Amino acid sequence: MINKIINMATEPRLKIKYRDNIVPEMKKKFGYQNDLAVPKLEKAVVAVGLSQGLKDPKFSEIAGDTLERITGQKPVKTKAKKSISNFKIRKGMPVGMIVTLRGKRMYDFIDKLINISLPRARDFRGLSPKFLDKDGNLSVGFRENICFPEIRSDEIGKIHGLQITVKTTARSREEGLELLKLFGFPFQRD
Repeated sequence: MINKIINMATEPRLKIKYRDNIVPEMKKKFGYQNDLAVPKLEKAVVAVGLSQGLKDPKFSEIAGDTLERITGQKPVKTKAKKSISNFKIRKGMPVGMIVTLRGKRMYDFIDKLINISLPRARDFRGLSPKFLDKDGNLSVGFRENICFPEIRSDEIGKIHGLQITVKTTARSREEGLELLKLFGFPFQRD
């Protein structure tokens, strides 16, 4: 009994919500026979493109620091796979930074995204269901990084955008949309 109480104190809020509320609701709506057949969140990927870093070498340092503050994890630089002369990119040049979150960090990040960051975004009127792909994965782009509580607008040098992708194990767009709605993602009304 004590172990269960200690575990609940360290377990993320969204994971408890998934286990206690979302699984029974999804089983009822889609007719799953087994709890393990219910789709779940697999990972969250946060990425920044370094196109401005070609002109300003300090930009990649700023973007890396921003990603680390937002996610609590060190970003990995992605390199160009081939040269593109029109964009002045050579093979092997850093073109982006990416952070992949799983487990407790993913649940904590998504909780912060749903409850704090999305409502703070400028002119936010809800997520469009068009942001989901055919497998029920959600991709959201932010023009400004200042909607995250870790970023203070007075202490950052450059405001830049970022891309967040939430990967689910859903097998269809409808399953993914329902799963994300039950988690609390604010989708627009049709």
